[in-house]
Amino acid sequence: MIPLARKTLIHEWRRFLPAMLAVAFSGLLLLMQAALVFGIFGATAVYITASDAGLWVGYPGTQSIELGRPIGPAARTALLMDPGVARVEPFAWVGADWRGPPGTGGLSVFVSGIDTRPDGMIFSDVLTPEQRAELNEPFSVIVDRADLPKLGVPVGGQALINGDLVRVVGTTRGIRALGGVNVVASLATARQLSIDGGDGPDVAYYVAQLKPGADPAAVAARINAHAHGYAAWTASSFAQRAVFYWMFQTGAGLGVIFLAIVVFIVGAIITSQTLMGAIAGSVREYATLHALGVSLGSLRRVVLEQATWIGVCGLIAGVLLSLGLIGLAMLEDVPVQLNLPAWIACAALVMGIALVSGVAAVRALRSADPALLLR
Repeated sequence: MIPLARKTLIHEWRRFLPAMLAVAFSGLLLLMQAALVFGIFGATAVYITASDAGLWVGYPGTQSIELGRPIGPAARTALLMDPGVARVEPFAWVGADWRGPPGTGGLSVFVSGIDTRPDGMIFSDVLTPEQRAELNEPFSVIVDRADLPKLGVPVGGQALINGDLVRVVGTTRGIRALGGVNVVASLATARQLSIDGGDGPDVAYYVAQLKPGADPAAVAARINAHAHGYAAWTASSFAQRAVFYWMFQTGAGLGVIFLAIVVFIVGAIITSQTLMGAIAGSVREYATLHALGVSLGSLRRVVLEQATWIGVCGLIAGVLLSLGLIGLAMLEDVPVQLNLPAWIACAALVMGIALVSGVAAVRALRSADPALLLR
């Protein structure tokens, strides 16, 4: 009976095409939604994921980068004394106010004060050595190229940050922030741009590069065992911590999850209705098979096999459409990102939609009575 399911789909493809399209668009919506969720909320951890530091040390209990508080130099000393640490860098994070040309208003910006050496760890994946060298010029900054229209200044233009005049010396890609604009500067410039004007402590984090073979989790545990006023996290755990905070503790992520549930339910309803319509159109053929001795159980397996193939075909179409849209979004600097677990989860949901639809469509077999052939 299994070949019958495939042959029926091929021969009657026009009848089953709406169900395949419903599954495909359900998959497209789920995949794009996941890509946007991971892209948007992943921006909260861009400081970590775009850097090659293996360990981060900050204020105890910090949930996300922007929630950090100044820490003392004792954290740096503790890192340098650990046998697994190769070198240490400070990272200054300053919340500030941007004032561009007249007519652009003000913006909240996040100033990242980094080590400008060519082998600096912070933003090592998005800044070139030449760009780091440009930041050595006092009050020079670099921003994401997609934020230039929002900031209202071109490369080479000037603006005010907390009342101090800065100049945009370059742009990069991949440092867009959630809820504001990321501005990269040298440590000295960030200190001057702080509200304290450089008089107060400005180091929010210390980052460490580990020696070859060192276990980040073990190093973090040793640091935390004697920590007072600071805490250590591996880069991966701190990035996950930041993303989960924005997704589940701010309310924004819960709204997206609710929307995903709605997409699943709507997709299942539409697909089941179209599949039931296709089966209802073939009810006389099913009635003939039943009259020839094929049990209803075997016919149900045929319907479920058809639903599975519809799910597979719809999933393939949805993935291809999603790849095209994700590529287009990246060209337009839209924050999108997908990882393997997300792909697998979306694929499972799409196949779940198809199978749930198949189970619902089995009810249409109730009318596959051999007596129908006498009418």
